[in-house]
Amino acid sequence: MDARTPDVSATRTAMQRYVDQEIIPGASWAVLRGREVVDQQCVGFADREAGTALRPDHIFRAFSNTKIFVTCAIMLLVEDGRIGLDDVVAKFLPQLGNRKVLKPGALSLADVEPAKSPITIRQLLTHTSGLSYGIFDPGMVLFKGYNEARVLNPSTPLAAMIDQLADLPLSFHPGASWEYSVATDVLGRVVELVSGKPLDAVVKARIFDPLGMTDTGFHVPDEQQGRLVALYNGTDVLDPMKPGLTRADDLPYPQAYRRQFPRLSGGGGLVSTLPDMLALIRALLPGSDALLKPETLRQMMTNQLPAGENIRFANLGPIPGKGFGLGGAVTFAPMPFDPPNSTGEFQWGGLAGTHWWICPQANTAGVLMAQRYMGFWNPFFFEFKRLAYQAVGG
Repeated sequence: MDARTPDVSATRTAMQRYVDQEIIPGASWAVLRGREVVDQQCVGFADREAGTALRPDHIFRAFSNTKIFVTCAIMLLVEDGRIGLDDVVAKFLPQLGNRKVLKPGALSLADVEPAKSPITIRQLLTHTSGLSYGIFDPGMVLFKGYNEARVLNPSTPLAAMIDQLADLPLSFHPGASWEYSVATDVLGRVVELVSGKPLDAVVKARIFDPLGMTDTGFHVPDEQQGRLVALYNGTDVLDPMKPGLTRADDLPYPQAYRRQFPRLSGGGGLVSTLPDMLALIRALLPGSDALLKPETLRQMMTNQLPAGENIRFANLGPIPGKGFGLGGAVTFAPMPFDPPNSTGEFQWGGLAGTHWWICPQANTAGVLMAQRYMGFWNPFFFEFKRLAYQAVGG
């Protein structure tokens, strides 16, 4: 075998094993060494019940892989001089000024104090604004508040979401901690207001069209719905390696991604394909100026959290070695489940198992796409990435 040709057979064998064990229905991926694709494969099924083999042109629900697109839209507006990273968000959305913050140990939404500082654009990009999500922390005061206000209601546009957030307190003072949140949806509304156009029109004109992304959008057109892969649930959310998959096409709500809803969710609304995601990741590689300036890319890939602060998810606690840049996590200290040479890696994924990463130090980047609900940072993903890094030989 040519020394420049990586051995990718171990990656395929591992992913096929996860398919055979009914951990994932299928997986489609591409791995880059520098700008060169050194591994691009599909295994498994787009539809297990129909026996449809997964192809590179199948369309996936991107879920939170949407966030990198909206981050790019914001950063384009920053480059245009129309937004500043440290602008106060109330400059664009007055409803989000004069925030209240839940007091420590608060038992009700009324147990609040004034925010010590206003929310900024940078804090929205880094999930340090104090906003929440209402999906990861059942039993918490804000979880109940977000759900009673129907903050994530797909039948209302982004403007209505801002009005709903205006009546809800923050979970912490802006900049004081990290919590995954609707912040990127808020940024989607900022994009609309600054551009004077709907979010879908902006990302199409400024990102999809320039990069030749023909299959990415906020829903699958009727004539292409046969290319949308089926979505599955695992057997046990607390045991991701328990075999068994159940069809779950109506998650997170009936007809999701199959028709256009009023909500253009900047945090989770897009569908995409492997080739389209690959086009975006190539455009974000260090030194590229295909979409954003190299200095902008460097900023995005730099950990923005203060020393000692990690990203954290409800019920999981802090994620060791992981900070956050502008639009994605940054690895500052690889953990045992990470590739050992992944320091500086910039990455994020979606709740249904899609994922991207860029690691300048290891000279590699890639995209992995599966459709298992709660498939973000699943064991199959960690094994895949370790094998992908090994194959590249960085």
